[in-house]
Amino acid sequence: MYLRIVLSKHPSITHSLAIEEKRAPAPSSMTSFDDATTTTTTMLVSRALVRRGSMVTMRTSATTTTRAVRGTVAVTRAASTYGRPERIARVKGNDGGASRVGEELELRGWARSVRTQKGMAFIDLNDGSAVSGMQAVVNEGSAAWETANSGSVSTGAALRVKGRLVASPGGKQAAELAVDELEVIGAADAETYPLQKKRHTLEYLRSIAHLRPRTNTIGAVARVRNQLAYATHKFFQENGFLYANTPIITASDCEGAGEQFQVTTLLNGFDAAAAATPEAVAAAEAAAKEQGEVVKAVKEAKKAGDASKEDVDSAVAKLLSLKAEAEALAGAAGSASLPKKDDGSIDYSQDFFGKPSYLTVSGQLNGEIMACAVNDIYTFGPTFRAENSNTSRHLAEFWMVEPELAFADLKDDMDCAEAYLKYCLNHVLENCDEDLAFFEKNVSKDNLRERLRSVATQEFARITYTEAVDYILNAKKKFEFPIEWGADLQSEHERYITEEVFKDRPVIVRDYPKDIKAFYMRLNDDNKTVAAMDVLVPRVGELMGGSQREERLDVLERRIEENGLEKESYWWYLDLRRYGSQPHAGFGLGFERLVCYVTGVENIRDAIPFPRYPGSAEF
Repeated sequence: MYLRIVLSKHPSITHSLAIEEKRAPAPSSMTSFDDATTTTTTMLVSRALVRRGSMVTMRTSATTTTRAVRGTVAVTRAASTYGRPERIARVKGNDGGASRVGEELELRGWARSVRTQKGMAFIDLNDGSAVSGMQAVVNEGSAAWETANSGSVSTGAALRVKGRLVASPGGKQAAELAVDELEVIGAADAETYPLQKKRHTLEYLRSIAHLRPRTNTIGAVARVRNQLAYATHKFFQENGFLYANTPIITASDCEGAGEQFQVTTLLNGFDAAAAATPEAVAAAEAAAKEQGEVVKAVKEAKKAGDASKEDVDSAVAKLLSLKAEAEALAGAAGSASLPKKDDGSIDYSQDFFGKPSYLTVSGQLNGEIMACAVNDIYTFGPTFRAENSNTSRHLAEFWMVEPELAFADLKDDMDCAEAYLKYCLNHVLENCDEDLAFFEKNVSKDNLRERLRSVATQEFARITYTEAVDYILNAKKKFEFPIEWGADLQSEHERYITEEVFKDRPVIVRDYPKDIKAFYMRLNDDNKTVAAMDVLVPRVGELMGGSQREERLDVLERRIEENGLEKESYWWYLDLRRYGSQPHAGFGLGFERLVCYVTGVENIRDAIPFPRYPGSAEF
């Protein structure tokens, strides 16, 4: 078998790739119909950026012939064409669009600002693909001039513009669009549009979360978040991890903290039940009884010829409606209390899942199931915590990246965490330079990119928890929270370790006291610490944490009991230790915290499009 690959380039940015594959005929002794005797495949892939107005067209054609499977079957795949409107970020590229001057373009987006002066209209058009938009210029006398001056082209309006890209005479941009066609797709009332061209506080923008993605800051956060998510999948896929989807509803408390949102249907209709007071039931029954007398009277009137059949039908229909209402109220009144057991506790056997159930705080336990069957896996999904906290570091709904490594110990776990973080940082440094420059200037107001590059290129220091405590105790500075062995490290302690002790170097702290860590972490030989680790970075402190999992059945059972949990709820988790147990490890990364770290955004509520926190579940 051989592959012949030819790559050609053309100034019009056309790349063609020809691949020819040939396989020798199968030996004559192999007569199974599943074996192809001859396979010849010729594929021509033309990655031509065919510009038709605003469309970027990707063409792929493939022809497969002469495959012998119980005869000869010829398969022809027709060329398929798919394209989306041109995006401003693609037009501008790395040179602001200078290399594409002279091209006819069609763009769609929203007007950030509109101004008219000296027979010219200037529209700052942005489609969300980049921080900076495209300046669209409408000259007096052009076909678009009437629309530009109609009053409908205002800040916030959705527009379609078409014209020629020309070199910009101004110094703020390399190119601008000389508009020939202008269409208002969706108007916006300039008087009431909330996002006028001025600086808005992030607090205010949270109150209009349906519009805030149109702002520079939140739009840039969204793009960086997108690239971090892409890098996450790319890293794990390139390293052979299987992407696993774990359940959102669970009967287990992974962290053992008890701060979970409960899921139940026992309260369904509870408001109606509360409204079904004895007085309301009695009134409904009295109304039905009174209507019953009306029906009797109408029937008698019909016999006397003083009422019609329609009169009787109408009275009966009203009676039936009143009876149904009375019965519904009476039934609701009977369900006004939750089902109880003999001891007075709630009987969850009558609930939807037959037991107390919650929104998950982690996909880790389910991830372990998958890792103990298909090897290395990772999960990436929403998790929830009912922690009544209004700090800038907490959300009620957040996303977690949680890999699980089979046949692995704590060192493997630390190696994976370090490699993953470096991969993500290098990816955004390469692909989000304009957005990171914006954050440097307007948000973090420091050398953000250099700080990220430093973390991405340095080897992480590794110390034990005991060593970390010694560093803090010997520090020549006072901390708000005193430290002693056995206490959890606070953010100020973590930052002191990374920023001062190790001079702005990432640090992994390992072997924490067992009493401050979860039950599933592997107990060390000293019987005092567990094989846990936290990754600390400058300016933030802890960014992710993980552990080697306890693979010994007897030790895990004891740890569950010590933490006051019920073994019966974890019978399946214990089974993993009964059947083919093996060392495995993993870590968790709060995705929004990574977004905050990379962008410099201080409040985690601005790192996710629609934040959920105490008192806020709008949008």
